Order: sequence, then structure tokens, then C-alpha cells
Amino acid sequence: MDVRQVFGANVRRIRQERGLSQEDFGFAAGIDRTYVSGVERGIRNPSLMLAAKFAKGLDVPLHLLLMEG
Repeated sequence: MDVRQVFGANVRRIRQERGLSQEDFGFAAGIDRTYVSGVERGIRNPSLMLAAKFAKGLDVPLHLLLMEG
């Protein structure tokens, strides 16, 4: 699986486990909802700084968002 798809799938899974909509998560993390959607679908390639924002918004270490499985 492409690293973008792994990252996006992990973001989606953790966001949903926390009961957050894309809009609520995006607002809290300071990331546009449409960008969150693109990342979750694996079509956006977030910079390292944005990847860190996703991790901080989900309150998880960044490396967990990059792990397959």
C-alpha cells in the first residue's frame, strides 16, 4: 500500500474511533475539511509539518499514522 493510503487510512480510523467528523477534526486541528478528506482517501500528500498537525490533532505520535496494519 502507498504511504499516502496508509497515512490516510490511519487518520480515518483514529478519527472515527474518537467519534469526530472530518469537519470537527479539521476545525480542531486547524486543517480544512476538504484537505482532511483528500488525505483520508490517499490522494493528498501532506507535508511533514501537516502530518505533524494531523498527529497532534489526533493526540497520537506521528509514527503511528505511518504504520501499516
